[in-house]
Amino acid sequence: MRLLCRICYKMEKNHNILPELYTSFFKIGILTFGGGLAMLPMLKRELVDSKNWITEEEILDMYAIGQCTPGIIAVNTATFVGYKKKGFIGGVISTLGMISPSIVIICLIASVLRRFIDLPVVLHAFAGIRVAVCAMMLQTVVTMAKKGIKDRLGIFLFLAGFLIASFTPVPLAAIVIASACIGILAKRREGVKS
Repeated sequence: MRLLCRICYKMEKNHNILPELYTSFFKIGILTFGGGLAMLPMLKRELVDSKNWITEEEILDMYAIGQCTPGIIAVNTATFVGYKKKGFIGGVISTLGMISPSIVIICLIASVLRRFIDLPVVLHAFAGIRVAVCAMMLQTVVTMAKKGIKDRLGIFLFLAGFLIASFTPVPLAAIVIASACIGILAKRREGVKS
């Protein structure tokens, strides 16, 4: 029995996760439409619910970091998760998995779309896709808000960030950084009182 446990442990330890990283992110890249934010529901379902590679809190953190760094949120998340699971090479493989479908699809669409872009059926299909993407994004925001907003400070930061982002030209990165600073200060103040 002990020998069987050692064999299983070595197999698990030597399990090459790189193909799994590539295929998981390839699947996310090929099955979602609407850009990085629209991919958030699929990222959560695949990475948190199905694979258990990261937690909901980590995906929220990665999303916040993705807002502050150049590039697409989904690609940044792929890079972060790949790096966490298998270091530099994991980050590269995950990123390639995420962008491969887009490259192939863009090349195919560019060669064909000019002929069909003005057809009413194509225009209606795009309108339907946009509505579905909005619904998925709203569902993800509600789910993530339940996990991310834990106290009155969280409610305040959420409402303030939403209002500032919606009605002012303040960059999202500045809102995220300011919220992080307020959170740090609040936790330090809480620690001093204890």
